[in-house]
Amino acid sequence: MKRRDWLQSASNAGLGLLGSILPSRAAIGLDRISSKAVTNRENGPGFGRAKSVVVIIASGGQSQLETWDPRPEAPQEVRGAFGAIRTSVPGTLLCEHLPKLARLADRFAIVKSMSHDDVDHGSALYLTLTGQYHPRLSSNPPPRETDHPFFGCVLEQRRPAAKFLRSSVVINGPALVPFEPGPGQYAGLLGRQYDSLMIGDVTTDRQAIPGLEELEDVDVLRQSQRQRLLNDLQSPELLAAQSVIDMSTLYRQAFGMLDRPAARRALDLNAEPPSIRDKYGRHRPGQACLLARRLVEAEVPLVTVIWNHSNRGQDRDPDDLEQHGWDTHNDIFDVMGRSLLPRFDQSFASLLEDLEQRSLLDSTLVVCLGEFGRAPLVALEPRFAGATPGRKHWAAAYSIVLAGAGVNGGAIIGATDRHAAYPITAKYGPWDVTATIFYALGINPAGYFLDSANRPYHISSGQPIEAIYA
Repeated sequence: MKRRDWLQSASNAGLGLLGSILPSRAAIGLDRISSKAVTNRENGPGFGRAKSVVVIIASGGQSQLETWDPRPEAPQEVRGAFGAIRTSVPGTLLCEHLPKLARLADRFAIVKSMSHDDVDHGSALYLTLTGQYHPRLSSNPPPRETDHPFFGCVLEQRRPAAKFLRSSVVINGPALVPFEPGPGQYAGLLGRQYDSLMIGDVTTDRQAIPGLEELEDVDVLRQSQRQRLLNDLQSPELLAAQSVIDMSTLYRQAFGMLDRPAARRALDLNAEPPSIRDKYGRHRPGQACLLARRLVEAEVPLVTVIWNHSNRGQDRDPDDLEQHGWDTHNDIFDVMGRSLLPRFDQSFASLLEDLEQRSLLDSTLVVCLGEFGRAPLVALEPRFAGATPGRKHWAAAYSIVLAGAGVNGGAIIGATDRHAAYPITAKYGPWDVTATIFYALGINPAGYFLDSANRPYHISSGQPIEAIYA
């Protein structure tokens, strides 16, 4: 693929690389407002421990009962078809299909008392990625320019990257709900120049972003001449159009990537030994996790992996394991046992092990979460594809996992009732996860960012989950 083809595909997909920083008056306002929001949490445990954060999004709603919070003593219709196994942490059980992660249980903390009030994928994904409820609660709205920004886009504004060019990279995106991009993944009211770099399927033999390969007939001088020619062709009248502004941003960002060989090398999975690629799994989530590790090595502050690009692709392609998502209304034990859990166990465990072996885990916060969990009762839903029972959406209680950057491995934060249906301890929400991410990166979550009209918004309405550091 030629570079112009990549630019065209980037435009069609709405990809953004690095735009210009805030105007000086906006930056001054941001500093002035944020200085009033400084709290003593900046001196708390874990603050600023992370050079990078890796966020795994288990899109579709990962069942807590089939992963992190099994209930082997519950009735069959609650515990389901899978058993539970012991882990490296006495008293902690995981699903039987997670043996590798069970051996690594002393490396991560499980928060079991996650809870919120949104029970549909689109708006709950928005809540997960922004920390804010969507105005249309429990719905499936399309992305809008007025959306609250993805937390990665807020990071793009607050801390523009120096080495890699981008502060936030999304891999295996965008997240489809189930076949159209869901809201919350973009810069929204920040403006498109703050969109994260979004990369799709990385299982091909080409670079993660086609078109960034070096061309033998284009040296530095010729590339500079091409850039000047492009600038000369853009008249002031043409530049006034929003579509041209967006395209100009993409051109500028693409040239920025071409000027950074280290960034291109980080995106080249072919540089990895075949044994490492096999260890992670030669499938979309596995290779996405491997690329996430490479980007951590390249000092990208925030890397988000969309575990499965479609939250329920099995309805359309039941025999294509790459399409399977965590939205398991029916056939939950077939889909999870055959594809989701074995792949998740392989790739997520490999990521944690690899980061630790490369001495990166101490400076990398890893977060794994879905938009909600699944219902405690196994039942067949006639409105959905599939012939065997599954579990409905369930936001009243679900689990997430955190590791690295000072997190107390082996800790269990919060608890649920005997059916893993409701928290019986203090609750946490997606807003607290966003606060924890910024907190770990050394950014006060009580601070502010500015939208495209210079209006201030809180970085997060939540509080860092400090219990993970205890």
